[in-house]
Amino acid sequence: MNTIQNAVTTLSNGVNMPWAGLGVYQAEAGDEVKLAVKEALQAGYRSIDTASFYDNEESVGEAIRESDVPREEIFITTKAWNDEQGFEKTLEAFERSRKKLGVEIVDLYLIHWPVPGKYKETWGALEKLYEEGKVRTIGVSNFTDQHLESLKETAKVFPMVNQVEFHPRLFQKSLLEYCQNEGVQLEAWRPLGKGDLLDHEVIQKIAEKHNKSTAQILIRWCLENNVVTIPKSVTPERIRSNAEVFDFSLDTEDLQAIDGMNENKRYGYHPDEFPYEDM
Repeated sequence: MNTIQNAVTTLSNGVNMPWAGLGVYQAEAGDEVKLAVKEALQAGYRSIDTASFYDNEESVGEAIRESDVPREEIFITTKAWNDEQGFEKTLEAFERSRKKLGVEIVDLYLIHWPVPGKYKETWGALEKLYEEGKVRTIGVSNFTDQHLESLKETAKVFPMVNQVEFHPRLFQKSLLEYCQNEGVQLEAWRPLGKGDLLDHEVIQKIAEKHNKSTAQILIRWCLENNVVTIPKSVTPERIRSNAEVFDFSLDTEDLQAIDGMNENKRYGYHPDEFPYEDM
């Protein structure tokens, strides 16, 4: 039976990526994020998602080294922030992140947001890192299908992952289908919809039916749509609970009810409306 420890999807270049992991956005550097990462690794998580913008890479790296899980079993993702974009700046940003994490190789490096006029050049830097073997996989975050189509004009290697806001209120079905057709693995950030989906009556009803928590239903919905998911938590019992999503599945009725919750509602920015000029 699949568990969070062995459930993986194979990316377009043949590298295995865990279906579920721990997101550490807004987890404070130091004890808070270290305890969360250690708890996750102990619970069987093998994917940790951070970013330079989160300002906790150093603590994430320390927690990984202090755990008893071998480095080669852990899939580490980090990202280049908006003011780190452009060819040379991105290469420098990567070295900073790698040094803070204390690793030789990063498993997945992402462009955090599609900064207008820069993301193609930034992608060139990621391709160089990939060619040099400093990263196992490369991808993007918060890219629409239009951004990805634009990237095709210059890309030598197409993104292996696109990490976007994805939850029942923002069921980006056309983007999901585009990515699946192009061999890009979609990954969900904020899969629990900033927490306010946990009390939604549709989710509560399905949770009761399966004797699961509402968070587990939301995570499972992502997995049923072949979307990698990285719920964030710093609470040990929630971290453990969020991992227990591989011993059940949602039926057609469940999926239709959850799909019907879509409102195209974002809790974060639309990529075309991000205040890039305020950086």
